[in-house]
Amino acid sequence: MSRLSAILLLATSAVYASVAPAHGSHIENTRLGSRWYHDDDHPVHALFKRGPVGDGIIYPAIGTLEWSAGFPPATADTTMLPQAWVDALNAAAKAGKIPDIPQSTSTNGLDPVYPPGYDPISATVCSSTAKCVTPGDVWDAPPGVIALSFDDGPLPASDQLYQFLASHSEHVTHFFIGTNILLYPEQFKTAFETNQDDIAVHTWTHPYMTTKSNLEVLAEIGWTMELIHNSTGGRIPKYWRPPYGDSDMRVRAIAKEVFGLTTVIWNQDTDDWTLSEPVPLTTPEKIQQQMTQWLTGPKTPGLVILEHELSDLSVKSFIDAYPMMVSNGWNRVSLAQLDAGSVYQNAWNSTSQVNLAKVGDLAAKPPARASTTAKPTATTAKKPASSSSSSGKPASPDKPLGNQKSGATHFSAASLALTGITAAIVAATVGTIMA
Repeated sequence: MSRLSAILLLATSAVYASVAPAHGSHIENTRLGSRWYHDDDHPVHALFKRGPVGDGIIYPAIGTLEWSAGFPPATADTTMLPQAWVDALNAAAKAGKIPDIPQSTSTNGLDPVYPPGYDPISATVCSSTAKCVTPGDVWDAPPGVIALSFDDGPLPASDQLYQFLASHSEHVTHFFIGTNILLYPEQFKTAFETNQDDIAVHTWTHPYMTTKSNLEVLAEIGWTMELIHNSTGGRIPKYWRPPYGDSDMRVRAIAKEVFGLTTVIWNQDTDDWTLSEPVPLTTPEKIQQQMTQWLTGPKTPGLVILEHELSDLSVKSFIDAYPMMVSNGWNRVSLAQLDAGSVYQNAWNSTSQVNLAKVGDLAAKPPARASTTAKPTATTAKKPASSSSSSGKPASPDKPLGNQKSGATHFSAASLALTGITAAIVAATVGTIMA
């Protein structure tokens, strides 16, 4: 059984009500009653011992064959799912906690479309691609706050970003792609161990999630959570961001009811993912114009800006805008720390011990983050060696597993018709992460 099997139990149910406008740019799906986070005694925490260090389990070193063994290759395989995950999903569906909404379809990379009779802004569907908001999802930051986060890492371009963040004592939330973690373990270690940043879920292969079946959604989220859990001393992520911002009541229910995850979207989009495309849809100058408008404008609501550690150009766009964040008095906070609570479901942050963390107790405050004097050094990222090398790292494809777009609005150009990650990671050893 997977070490994450204990998180696959159910949370409290939610009752969905009518649709009402909110913020002008969002449509809010109001929901009655029910607490968003799991209670402290929820079985999601039963996995973790209350030992003084970590969760009492010794995990393989990041980047070794033992560490990568047992995970699916390039696709989020549903044939090897732990039975506990499937059982939890089936139990949630039987209890009526997973809405019976049909899968959407996406053609040539365009926004997903639902079958006739399913309105994406209805209370039944509430598609985040259509900017329908369900309370509990994160779209806005508090007034005067900019929530710092980056999608699609870890990648070679991450090195420059991590060095900049460390040199300015900034902590951010990284929404990591699971297969990218396998490909770039050294960048992952810098983000988590050296920078002590917050790690969140961005799925295994970066698909349009509403186009996936329930089992496929389970696999995309579950494998990524498992790898993050095994690579952070047993921490269970608390937040996830759907690729392309594509979620609905069915997908977010699986994320919440099975895995205890909070869905994160955004309220401003830089389109910086296109900077590395053959035909960019934006320019560094345009991004800076947008950033100037947002950062010198009203501070209500606060900013949740979609940014990527996908390329040197996207990273530079953030670095160029950073002085405006400071000079205009924005309170800069890692997105996972917006509520001043725990970053993980079972730990306050990346330096505190793994324990209950009093999830859901708004009166409890996390301890001060342990300071670090170690600063990452910008290096040229190298891909993991092949399975036959002595390094013990998994084989890598020719290209990084970076998503090429994450914006809520997409385009039909053939070069942008990206529907997932096609690279193949060859498992170099026979093993399993099941304990």
